[in-house]
Amino acid sequence: MAEDRIEEGSSSVRLRGRTYSGGGVGESRWVDGSEVDSESPPWSLLDENDDKEGYGSLRRRLVKKPKRVDSLDVEAMAIAGAHGHQTKELSIWRTLALAFQTLGVVYGDMGTSPLYVFSDVFSKVKIESEVDILGALSLVMYTIALIPLAKYVFVVLKANDNGEGGTFALYSLICRYAKVNMLPNRQPADEQISSFKLKLPTPELERALSIKETLERRSSLKTLLLLLVLMGTSLVIGDGILTPAISVMSAVSGLQGAIEGFDTTLVVVVSIVILVALFSIQQFGTSKVGFMFAPALALWFFSLGSIGIYNLVKYDTAVIRAFNPAYIYFFFKKNRKDAWSALGGCVLCITGAEAMFADLGHFSVQSIQIAFTFVVFPCLLFAYMGQAAYLMKYPDSSGRIFYDSVPDNLFWPMLVVATIAAMIASQAMISATFSCVKQAMALGCFPRLKIIHTSRKLMGQIYIPVINWFLMIMCVVVVSIFRSTTDIANAYGIAEVGVMLVTTTLVTLVMLLIWQTNLFIALCFPFIFGSIELIYLSAVLSKVLEGGWLPLVFATFFLTVMYIWNYGSVLKYQSEVREKISMDFMHELGSTLGSVRTPGIGLLYNELVQGIPSIFGRFLLSLPAIHSTIVFVCIKYVPVPVVPQDERFLFRRVCPKDYHMFRCIARYGYKDIRKEDHHAFEQLLAQSLENFLRKEAQDVALECGLQEMDLDSVSVSSRDYGTRGVVDNEELRIPLMQDTRSEAAETSNQEEASVSLPASVMSSDIDPSLEYELSALQEAIDSGFTYFLAHGDVRAKKKSFFLKKLVINYLYAFLRRNCRAGAANMSVPHMNILQVGMTYMV
Repeated sequence: MAEDRIEEGSSSVRLRGRTYSGGGVGESRWVDGSEVDSESPPWSLLDENDDKEGYGSLRRRLVKKPKRVDSLDVEAMAIAGAHGHQTKELSIWRTLALAFQTLGVVYGDMGTSPLYVFSDVFSKVKIESEVDILGALSLVMYTIALIPLAKYVFVVLKANDNGEGGTFALYSLICRYAKVNMLPNRQPADEQISSFKLKLPTPELERALSIKETLERRSSLKTLLLLLVLMGTSLVIGDGILTPAISVMSAVSGLQGAIEGFDTTLVVVVSIVILVALFSIQQFGTSKVGFMFAPALALWFFSLGSIGIYNLVKYDTAVIRAFNPAYIYFFFKKNRKDAWSALGGCVLCITGAEAMFADLGHFSVQSIQIAFTFVVFPCLLFAYMGQAAYLMKYPDSSGRIFYDSVPDNLFWPMLVVATIAAMIASQAMISATFSCVKQAMALGCFPRLKIIHTSRKLMGQIYIPVINWFLMIMCVVVVSIFRSTTDIANAYGIAEVGVMLVTTTLVTLVMLLIWQTNLFIALCFPFIFGSIELIYLSAVLSKVLEGGWLPLVFATFFLTVMYIWNYGSVLKYQSEVREKISMDFMHELGSTLGSVRTPGIGLLYNELVQGIPSIFGRFLLSLPAIHSTIVFVCIKYVPVPVVPQDERFLFRRVCPKDYHMFRCIARYGYKDIRKEDHHAFEQLLAQSLENFLRKEAQDVALECGLQEMDLDSVSVSSRDYGTRGVVDNEELRIPLMQDTRSEAAETSNQEEASVSLPASVMSSDIDPSLEYELSALQEAIDSGFTYFLAHGDVRAKKKSFFLKKLVINYLYAFLRRNCRAGAANMSVPHMNILQVGMTYMV
């Protein structure tokens, strides 16, 4: 909510829309950033009984006290809050256009499921009576109605992260409300990003706070939550392997009945050729994927619905009896164990349902809801009802039900359209896999890989060569080994249901922690949908030996890689925090840093958000001279999709002024693209640093003026009331920086205060010390930039357990040696790099 948003001034944080009064005055107060404990939750300010909870005195945290200006990371580009992060309401026509595009990106996978669902179901259950057909049809109809329609369209899509969906989007949303991220680099200033949109829970609702405190207090729950998210991500990557394999192979298998002598071997060969071609064109990008593929998928859905209605009218309209769910009971009563096994094929009708949520970032909630409710859902129902009507008359055609039910004069056109639809479905899943891997890399859960941005306009269009070729090789291996869509379907079902269960768990946590939904309603969600998904999971797990082992192997492999990388990265960060250089030592060195200061700017890249990294000491020992201006640069990813460009940098002065040392934290969201070259980055950083220096000088001048006003107030107070010798705290509520969006009454009060400031403060003449520092900065910029990089190695201590030594010394070390190098990952020029090595013992 806009009125609950926390805004950051230059040296202060302001809570708007709520009033807290220690003396009965109902106006907003300013919080000194240095007093906000980075480990305390932002909503601890809301409870007047904070002392009981251990969060400190409310009065002490809310009353502004004069502090040194460099005690807070300051927004350098502009005052945060001067620009709002507004979400535009899309027009009806724009929403309909987006709904049309979703057909080509979101629903390709689910739209191609009629190719193989009934053929897989009736490979487990033989058709002996109409109960078998009507029961299977009823199962498919209600599965589509409950999972994609009821669960995803009406509930899960609302649990988005500023318009972004997917497993990591849910995780980042939870990380914003509770400090469950394993990497402890969160700062209070991160909560002021306009896209953060942190809605504070109401104090009277204790359930959300208790859940939050429990998650933050128990490291085991943090680890369990991380493993759950990584498992979901691993299964999505497994989908990226299985979707192209089963979709393309199902489409090509239509040639078996049309061309004499076209056996299984030829199906495999043609499928492999198409797959290799599909993955080979990924490097060219899919920047116009929506409008390119949407017409083809629209034709596909129109064909499914039309042929379904044709078969329904021609063969048997009585299949509409399947709307009676009693046929599901009759189906299980008749077939028992075989019916349970057939659930593994039935679940394939909702493959791609997770894509409705994962691809949300490219569209809008309404567009996805409209497309599914009015196009995809009815067309799929007609398609399955038409196939069931055909089976009522030709029950022996279950093996090739899709192509057999197509009218003869439409066979070849439908074969072409089906093949195109299968490739589009594969393309959507491949792109989703790229996006998922990038998000995992941004949140520190995947080794650094080369990412190529294939579109200048759409930031979501990326290409990861290593992942692309890995997916291609695995697809070829899967098709070559299984040679049957039935066995691939067994593997496919496990991956799909596993991802859905992860989403159900995370959305339930969002309901309890963030939405603050009624407890009964919140528990009904996992009870209803989780129970259905567990039933399907039990059915597909029974096929582990018949192909179901494949996604489990993929998931275990990627889960192991991601967890090892995250575990090693957290240990490395903790070691850097533990070994950082003390400020007392820096003061002993003096402004020369025990060396010679030469003109130039040194950018030392590190991961610390506070303190001076120990690697800086290595540079001081190794180099005969050090640059006149030192900036510690931290590239940090925060749990939001996108950080606005003018909120990118946070600056802080590290040591006294004559040291000319600063910290710069460059913040990126997990969907952000670091596409600026080093020249643009240098220019933006230099401009931001200059803005910071000017704002700092202005803050100092204003604070000095306030102190003079305080002295005047004390003298007047002493003369008027002889016994009163201190200034009331009400006099210290004037903010250090004027907010451009302050209320009119507040503005007038501050203008009165500004008028009374000394003329020296209100003068526009530049401060001599600022002029000197700006000239020194310009001289350093003219001398050029040098990049200091640390090649940090992590080793387990000798007394560590064997498993820890194995993970850190061998597995994590192997991943670090073979991932993208730091210089390439940070986009720094190779000509201006200085590197030193350092080993951290963990």
